[in-house]
Amino acid sequence: MDFSLSTEERQIRDTVRAFVEKEIMPLEPDVLRNERAGRPALDPGVTQELRDKARKTGLWGINTPEEYGGAALGPIMSAIIAMEVGRTFVPFTFGGSADNILYAGTDEQKRRYLIPTIEGERRSCFAITEPGAGSDARNISARAVRDGAEWVINGEKTFITGGSEADFVMVFAVAEPYGVTCFLVDRDMGWTSEPIPTMGEWGPASLVFQDVRVPEENILGELGKGFELAMQWIGQGRYMIPARAIGSAERMLGMAVEYAKIRKSMGQAIAGYQAIQWMIADSQVEIEAAKWLTLYAAWRVQQGMDARHASSIAKLNGAVMANQVVDRVLQIHGGMGYTKELPIERWYRELRLLRIFEGTDEIQRRTIARNLIKGHARLGTIGE
Repeated sequence: MDFSLSTEERQIRDTVRAFVEKEIMPLEPDVLRNERAGRPALDPGVTQELRDKARKTGLWGINTPEEYGGAALGPIMSAIIAMEVGRTFVPFTFGGSADNILYAGTDEQKRRYLIPTIEGERRSCFAITEPGAGSDARNISARAVRDGAEWVINGEKTFITGGSEADFVMVFAVAEPYGVTCFLVDRDMGWTSEPIPTMGEWGPASLVFQDVRVPEENILGELGKGFELAMQWIGQGRYMIPARAIGSAERMLGMAVEYAKIRKSMGQAIAGYQAIQWMIADSQVEIEAAKWLTLYAAWRVQQGMDARHASSIAKLNGAVMANQVVDRVLQIHGGMGYTKELPIERWYRELRLLRIFEGTDEIQRRTIARNLIKGHARLGTIGE
């Protein structure tokens, strides 16, 4: 069993790390100032400039098939890259990608939605969560009624990432009598959005559909098969969430180690106290455990194996780990960690979200337990 990276994989990781350190991390003070003033973290022009620079280094379409101009690096390298990008709190993702379920579209849908999204000309959002249907996604109440060659959609979606910025949405509604169906709906077809203030910098939105008319050809996939598409979208994200959290936790732990060596209390650096040493040691152990659980889930995806159980384990473990680490790091920094002069309190608010979205801790535990109880997963197996 070989855990080493190939020469090419190390080069990619090192390229990403250098890009993050040279181009993105220097923007952190600007991001903190902008957010404190109630402005967007980064001007759209700055984000586009960063993506243009990244594209010149080959960091474009990391998970996108080569036929669409992407690098097709695969799940493992995508997770490793997410770890590197997670080392900064600057909101940035490499361009050239699109939601995985858009590849299920027709040739015409790919022309109108997939390719422009990959090229950065269009922005999408994924809308399944409702005020009364969060973890229980099958309980959605949005309805689509056929009217000739069109479907009329009515309903409300909530906590939609990118909902305020998107120009089209992949919305899930019950199309009677077929069942849950995914529709590609342009903003100019009539849906509206409203930002939802949160404790962190994540800016979700509520979406309202009131007699929004959508042509038949805008159904993504098949009638009544929307729930399967939704689970494909959610499943891909679960191992990527802890991947980015690992990068954040490693960066913060490094900050804590350095601070502990220079902060003196009662005549000595606090790094000499057992209480601080244990917090540092426990954090390192938890980060490493999360890293290998996450990479194992990514490996299963890359091998074409069922990765749902492994991804649930990685997501649960990674989300809890990140929250425990940031809490210890803030404690080590004491009062300074609680101020807005350092980014720790920002990470504290941001990472709390990980235990809620893309499946709460409780849903992951329910999934893991059910898989074991029903025999869908077995104990004591490796690589099966």
